[in-house]
Amino acid sequence: MSQVVVISGHPDLKASYTNTVILDGLRQGVESIDIRELDSLYPDFNIDTEAEQTALKQADIIVLQFPYYWYSVPALLKKWMDDVFTFNFAFGPEGDKLKNKHFILSFTVGGPEESYDPLGYNHFTIEEFMRPLQQTAYLAGMQYQAPVYTHRMVYIPGVYNEQSEVEARARDHASRLISKIEQLTNSAEVKFDTFAKDWFEKFDQLPENNSYFVERVSEKLELDALGDKYLGKAGFNDWYKSLLNMFKPDVAHHIEQVSLKPLGNDRFDAELRVRVQGELTNGESLNQLFNEHWQVSINDQDQFVIDSYKILSV
Repeated sequence: MSQVVVISGHPDLKASYTNTVILDGLRQGVESIDIRELDSLYPDFNIDTEAEQTALKQADIIVLQFPYYWYSVPALLKKWMDDVFTFNFAFGPEGDKLKNKHFILSFTVGGPEESYDPLGYNHFTIEEFMRPLQQTAYLAGMQYQAPVYTHRMVYIPGVYNEQSEVEARARDHASRLISKIEQLTNSAEVKFDTFAKDWFEKFDQLPENNSYFVERVSEKLELDALGDKYLGKAGFNDWYKSLLNMFKPDVAHHIEQVSLKPLGNDRFDAELRVRVQGELTNGESLNQLFNEHWQVSINDQDQFVIDSYKILSV
């Protein structure tokens, strides 16, 4: 199950007629969700950077939910971004902690749609105003999704809109956002990301019992590990035994890049860039990048199975 983290950037949720409705809809409609209401967590603007970064690292999908303030985000959400998207976390030589996570901007706009047009009084489209946040996603290596937003989401009694109207728009907004999350959650890319993470997390432990891995490779597996070739489940067992003799436990595999291309008939071609860090049984240390080329298929249990596994040094 994909983990969805929603960062609510409204500075005063209790006063909102729309963001509260959207968040309530997400709570009811999305499984495995962590909604972080910044106005309740940090009324003094003192962001707990470590706690927020931990939440983001656990996420597959990150949603920023906020009211559109002066063509950008509210000050509280901007402060959160300044404190959390730090050097060597979100960017920099070691800043890969958000790579490949899906990033969704979800926001409420007070003004009418026609005003965000070259001939309207705001002159530019919503998408143009979102460019800085889009570039933030690109810099952090996240997968930027088309934003979800709704106009005319301000209620001023007796002046602008009716409360029932904006709440109805908020419910529709929540429905569209949930549909987008479900689409991403059920996509082959997200499922494969989860599979690859689980695979390497188990590999880090190098357990004596390798049944987890054997169940996830094909009977006709073709394995090429830096030129050494093995066939089938028996061949995988032989290769795995050689790793137990080569590495001490607690190896660290860091997936730095992954891509998945469909081949048809529930088969896919996967390219992974993996950094391996660990200590060899001879006392030497390893810190090296490898390119891995997998061919995978989806079995009758809707699980990925590795049919071909090739490891190349960078």
